[in-house]
Amino acid sequence: MRNVTANRTTTSLLAAAVVLAAAFGIAELRPPADPVATGPEGTTRATVERTSAVCPQPMQGLTGTTTYTAFTPAEASGAATGKAQLTAVAGGAGASGPPSGSPSGSPSGSPSGKPSGKPSGKSSGKPGGKASGGPRATLDKAGAPVTATAATGDDAPAMAAVANGGLAPGFTVQQTTVVTDSRGRGLSGLTCAASGTGFWFAGASTAAGRADYVNLTNVERQPAIVDLVLYGLAGEIDDGSAGSLTVPAGESVSVLLSTVIKDAVPDLVVRVAARTGRVGASLHASDGSKGSDWLPASAAPDGTVVIPGLPGDLSSARLVVLAPGDDDADLKVQLSGPNGWFTPAGHESVHVKAGMVAAVDLGQVTRGQASALRLSPSDPAHSTPVVAGLRVDRGKGSNTDAAWLAGSGPVGDRATAADNRAGTSTLTLTSTGEAAKVRVTSSAGASGGTPAGKEVEIPAGATVTLEAPKPSGAKGPWAVTVETLSGGPVAAARLLSVPKDGVPMFTVQPLRDDRSTVLVPHAAQDPAILTAR
Repeated sequence: MRNVTANRTTTSLLAAAVVLAAAFGIAELRPPADPVATGPEGTTRATVERTSAVCPQPMQGLTGTTTYTAFTPAEASGAATGKAQLTAVAGGAGASGPPSGSPSGSPSGSPSGKPSGKPSGKSSGKPGGKASGGPRATLDKAGAPVTATAATGDDAPAMAAVANGGLAPGFTVQQTTVVTDSRGRGLSGLTCAASGTGFWFAGASTAAGRADYVNLTNVERQPAIVDLVLYGLAGEIDDGSAGSLTVPAGESVSVLLSTVIKDAVPDLVVRVAARTGRVGASLHASDGSKGSDWLPASAAPDGTVVIPGLPGDLSSARLVVLAPGDDDADLKVQLSGPNGWFTPAGHESVHVKAGMVAAVDLGQVTRGQASALRLSPSDPAHSTPVVAGLRVDRGKGSNTDAAWLAGSGPVGDRATAADNRAGTSTLTLTSTGEAAKVRVTSSAGASGGTPAGKEVEIPAGATVTLEAPKPSGAKGPWAVTVETLSGGPVAAARLLSVPKDGVPMFTVQPLRDDRSTVLVPHAAQDPAILTAR
């Protein structure tokens, strides 16, 4: 018996040794990847290998036109290899009828006035389900953009954009729509964003003449359940109509806000919260013939908010602020001019009650100087997180257009605006801290050209504007990339102006860190994980 027991013990030890050897063998064959850069202690910084974004259903009505511009910055180390594609999502118009650049004011697909949460299209059951015809655009090299045109009509689908390999770092897609109809007229642009679980949009409305839609697109393999949480001047609005919206896999759902709020509310902040799954979320505002545009998603609630990109020639501006927590917010208002921060006369501060929205007409606050707006605690010892957005109008009389700006993070290492055109693209650069230096680079055009660039010095707290450098011999739209070289942080925005029939059509996009790298925790071989405890 003793020999049998000894043999069993020896066999067990040998088996354990084989398991340990196999485990360590695998570890040796698959060592941790070398870091591309040094991160905070305990981490390394690695280059991303996949980037995805969702472009919402175009709000173009029957006569509008929509273009897409996709781009990946060229790396100094050489040509990047990989693949990037823009593909139609199968889903139809959604809960409140087809989105339109000239809405009727009542949704055709929802007789009860409440969203059903069910799209009208059929799901492919796959992420980024194809409507037909394969990819709408394919990017096969870095350093020059590719363009595509959306299908015509008000049933044009949302788009899913995915870049892999060397084309993933910095991959950016711009969606730009021109509508010339009297209702819904304007230039609407946005930088397509990644799917997520939470978004804030400040500056929506259900006032007379407004037709604001929330677009939800699910490119995942599982359905998502989403709540729309709306805040007005009296606090959270709970009519019971905006919760538990189901967005099936591979589908889009559009919700007309006036169908989920009983009363007209002039100033709204909308929170999109996914209870299950992830969605791409966008909000389009249309003020009849006064203008239309997409609202950029606001940065997460913070004690200090910077809104870049205020045009110098704006004719009016309206600030919308929400304090979503349990504390009131007392905020000082500052603008960034050519020589630094200053307080605009008559608009020194704003008080926001807890859980409520405050709205302030700022008029022609920039007085001819492009600027950024900063909200910060009046008492630095009492900082209350807020969300903020700003509507700006340009033009006179009946020839006007509107754009919506939002609280935004800094450029970081690098940020890109993909769709730029000769004489129509203006950059606004604000150093929110110490003096900064940035490099501005314009890529080759979609159909040729030679890149151009320059370095720009920005005094502390100041705003500098410049026309995007035009590439030599550029054919087609090009991309503009801003890189922080020193100092800062730098907040930036790009104004794209496309005048048409006497209307100063324009749209403004914030330039946000493209997150080309991510922090990865250090990994080490630890035999303790194989030891029973």
